Amino acid sequence: MRRIVSTLSGARRRGASRAVAGALTAAGALLISALQTGPAGAVGTPSDASARPSSPASPAAVADYWTAERMREATPLDLLSAGTKAAPKGSGKAADTATPSVRRGPERTVRPTLPSTGTAAPAPRSFPQAGGAWTGGGAVTSTAGRVFFTYQGRTASCSGNAVTSANKSTVMTAGHCVKLNGAWHTDWVFVPGYHDGQAPYGKWAASKTLATPQWTASEDINYDVGAAVVAPVGGQRLTDAVGGQGLAFNTGYNKPMYAFGYPAAAPYDGSKLIYCSGNTFKDPLFSTDHGMSCNMTGGSSGGPWFTQFDEATGAGLQSSVNSFGYTFLPNRMFGPYFGDDAENLYDEAQSS
Repeated sequence: MRRIVSTLSGARRRGASRAVAGALTAAGALLISALQTGPAGAVGTPSDASARPSSPASPAAVADYWTAERMREATPLDLLSAGTKAAPKGSGKAADTATPSVRRGPERTVRPTLPSTGTAAPAPRSFPQAGGAWTGGGAVTSTAGRVFFTYQGRTASCSGNAVTSANKSTVMTAGHCVKLNGAWHTDWVFVPGYHDGQAPYGKWAASKTLATPQWTASEDINYDVGAAVVAPVGGQRLTDAVGGQGLAFNTGYNKPMYAFGYPAAAPYDGSKLIYCSGNTFKDPLFSTDHGMSCNMTGGSSGGPWFTQFDEATGAGLQSSVNSFGYTFLPNRMFGPYFGDDAENLYDEAQSS
């Protein structure tokens, strides 16, 4: 999110919301033109639906495709970047007014469902934290993970998190980690607990990916929330294997929160789980998002933000995802407000 690349003129775009979009750069990270990896495997046909199969290949074939080498080489996906004069039409744009609003209903929380892990590991006890390796252990080390997919023939990466759900198979992530510039990503796989090219809890291929209606229709940055329903692995469902974090919707602003992700752009390399923590603030500029002091870079997109996070157990209530940053505000991360539309997306995913 913080990697600023302004010298690649080929990445410049034209479109709507010029004054706003020129200031945004995604947590998804490097310029699209900087994705240098070669063509990947099966690439599906983009769809305009709000949910679609992630890939025409079987879940086993998708999991096999993502070798340790491909996972290490996957490049963080870009949304917007410094030097961009304007956003592409319908791509990551902020609302047309300086004070947009999101639909807000009654507060709702979903409690975590976590397997017994025995004695909790010592916690980092670091609040606030602008960016550092998570050494506290606990549930987040198995529920959070890297997301890999094919975008425009290139291998790319984001982050995601397993949550409590009726189908025990739901992953929350950013909208641009499932769909970008009108194209739904393919070969989509979630690797919980990823480290150094390893998949200690398996590779979980998506049978369906979804996004909020606003992201699906126009890629509105205020609603940059996505989800995936993943297929079983070895006859076991996701949260039976790794546990599921809780969620919280419509809980307001200015909360102490923790953000997690797998940034893969310098100074990070995507090999380990990184976190930030601090008292959040409402974006005073062009979005309705939460903001936090955080230096995570590209590849952290889609990683979870938690309220009521317990460092000792690594468990909390997911209330946002890593989404974007402003080029003129370094070391700040922004994540969408989990309002009614994020809640509806979660309900659609968990009932799939």
